[in-house]
Amino acid sequence: MTVENSTSQTRRDFFARTSDGLLGAALTYLLSHDYFSGTSALASTPEDGRYTLKPKPTHHPAKATSVIQLFMNGGPSQMDLFDPKPVLNQMDGKPYPGNVEDLGNQSTADIGVMMGGQYGIRKHGECGMWMADVLPETSKMVDDICLINSLWTDHPNHDNALYKIHSGRLFMGYPTLGAWSVYGLGSENQNLPAYVVLNDPLGPPKNGSRNWTNGFLPPLYQGTQFRPTGAPILNLKRQYEQPSPVTETTQQLLSQLDTIHLNQRPYNPQLDARIESYQLAARMQLTAHEALDLTKESRHTQQMYGLENQHTESYGKRCLLARRLVERGVRFVQLFLEEQPWDSHVDLQDNHRAVCGRTDQPVAALLQDLKDRGLLDSTLVIWGGEFGRTPTSQKSGNIYTGRDHNMQAFSSWMAGGGVRPGTTFGQTDDFGHAVVENPVSVHDFHATILHLLGLHHEHLFFERSGLKERLTGFEPPKVIEGILA
Repeated sequence: MTVENSTSQTRRDFFARTSDGLLGAALTYLLSHDYFSGTSALASTPEDGRYTLKPKPTHHPAKATSVIQLFMNGGPSQMDLFDPKPVLNQMDGKPYPGNVEDLGNQSTADIGVMMGGQYGIRKHGECGMWMADVLPETSKMVDDICLINSLWTDHPNHDNALYKIHSGRLFMGYPTLGAWSVYGLGSENQNLPAYVVLNDPLGPPKNGSRNWTNGFLPPLYQGTQFRPTGAPILNLKRQYEQPSPVTETTQQLLSQLDTIHLNQRPYNPQLDARIESYQLAARMQLTAHEALDLTKESRHTQQMYGLENQHTESYGKRCLLARRLVERGVRFVQLFLEEQPWDSHVDLQDNHRAVCGRTDQPVAALLQDLKDRGLLDSTLVIWGGEFGRTPTSQKSGNIYTGRDHNMQAFSSWMAGGGVRPGTTFGQTDDFGHAVVENPVSVHDFHATILHLLGLHHEHLFFERSGLKERLTGFEPPKVIEGILA
């Protein structure tokens, strides 16, 4: 009788018996490497299934690393503030010489007569830039400003023009410039929001949160509103104190649990945003209070921003806070006024004077403060609204003291961040009504801002429904070379 050798085995037997050990070793490696080290293939990039706010490389060397947008909702009047028209002044009170339908308004019934400039306006600085007397402090900074007088847009309605200037489209639901910026660049400071919105205590702007929406981009990239009164962020102070090692250990454990949860649910931008928000909130409890504490500023600085004047205090606080935020690595900060205070259909002279009185000193202080601290070179400051005003007056009741909307020409200015200082770019006709030299579309405007941030408008896209969606749309825009330093 032959006794079978119990120790003999085939190759198949070998792999059958050792598979549990191999699989177990592989599983152990995956658990330790993926779940607990936080360096799995699904950890940090969109291609790997997760969106973050970690810094990203630029497409080309950037001139600006952050943006402060001073948005003047309502439509400031270009011919009254920046673009004087002697011919228009001579025709004050006379009928419009052309076809009133060419003005581009929705209705011609309320169009009045030609309306000359409402303020004294003079050349300022070594560059000789025109600026109205109602902007005395900003006028002192013209040698640091690049003024664009040849912007135009596609719609005379506030809602649509606001969508256009913020998102590049005439309709809601598209990502805004700030959202695209942080999507493309991330943030240099992981302890503060990358995109901050500073609203007016008097109320939100026209269109509300649609001015800073992420649109179809992951929710992580939408603007974060700070409270306009009181503490900008609630609950920064923890309910109880505990030793730092305990806090760090707790946060590490939560981060590991979050990573496990995320790795099991890749390509879930809503989950990315929620977990990132919780983690950011925890980090902000340790660092944000210092960034938001304006009492740390000197008396001189507070006075410079107008914090001791009731007319300038509100906007001054937000301008000062904006400086403190970009100083600490926040990528994009937007300041809004309530509703649309520049919308001067009636009493333009008093209307614009009042808004200038609230904003002029803080804006000039912001520019000077950034310059003194060596931050203006790396911070792009943008001032402007969604469209301009008509050269004719508008009837309201039985009076003609305001101007209607004008989509065919408006002014905006930039400073710092790689633009050519002391420059006036573009030209309008004798009435300030339409662009006649160096037209700048909203897409050109956006492409130039992205360029200054080190982003190429064609290479910054988000794939959706088979399309590469871009801030600048599908028609090729042009970077405004004439305003670059």
